[in-house]
Amino acid sequence: MKNFITYACLIFILSCSFTVHAQIPSSEKQYLLDFNKRTIGEQWQNKWDLQDDPSTWYGVEITDGHVTALKLYRNNLKGAIPEGISKLSHLKTLNLAFNIIEGKLPNDIFQLEELKEIRLEMNKLSGNLPQDYSKMKQLEELSVFNNLLQGTIPEGIGEMSNLKSLNLSSNYLEGSLPKSIEKLAKLERLELFGNKLAGAIEVDLGRLVNLKELILSYNKFEGDLPSGMATLSNLEFVQLQGNDFRSLNSLLRMQSSKLAVFDSDDEFLNMKFGSTDADRTRIVDTKYEDAKRN
Repeated sequence: MKNFITYACLIFILSCSFTVHAQIPSSEKQYLLDFNKRTIGEQWQNKWDLQDDPSTWYGVEITDGHVTALKLYRNNLKGAIPEGISKLSHLKTLNLAFNIIEGKLPNDIFQLEELKEIRLEMNKLSGNLPQDYSKMKQLEELSVFNNLLQGTIPEGIGEMSNLKSLNLSSNYLEGSLPKSIEKLAKLERLELFGNKLAGAIEVDLGRLVNLKELILSYNKFEGDLPSGMATLSNLEFVQLQGNDFRSLNSLLRMQSSKLAVFDSDDEFLNMKFGSTDADRTRIVDTKYEDAKRN
């Protein structure tokens, strides 16, 4: 009886070990291999042993036999993200920030319905943002700041109903701010610093009731700032300087008592809202936060 129990325990342990190292679908593994090749895996800071099980690969997280996260932050990735990333259909987190990734965003990256976080900041991505975001109902963070993206911000961006953080700063985006942004009711951070965005802002900013950070500095916005902005009681960080706004008078009625930083081209408002560090930019803070988060 004792031997039988020992044998049963051994079988149980081996079974658990097999489960932990269970193979992911071949299509997912093949995409990871293609990704490794296209981004010059032999030069990564933390390399993959391609002969080993994918569950041992740096930055790859597997849950219930599927890849659910790809976290290769600051890992010396070069080259392009290959098409076919939709094969990782259970992916929830994609963090490839602070690398040297070039080329365009894969056409199918915004078809991943379970994604909650896309972080591609501090790379050399080029081309336009995609038009269709209808499947991105789970996405909470989209960060592509400091790349080489061009074109306009598509109207479809308002379809990401769960989005809390949108950072498109330091690219070459142009055109107007799409009105659909006002549909992002859960948005807490809107960062558009250092693009070529222009024209009057037709977005009803007052509908973004959860907004804590609004960074519009160093674009070509003009006209009057929407009056609804004055009702945003959760604002903590505001940067408006470096634009051609005709008037910021609507902000005289600003209701937020939480402001830590307020930078604009209106010195009276800067003094009124107690901005004490005019040289700070949100992009510097973001770098610092990313270093802590990874």
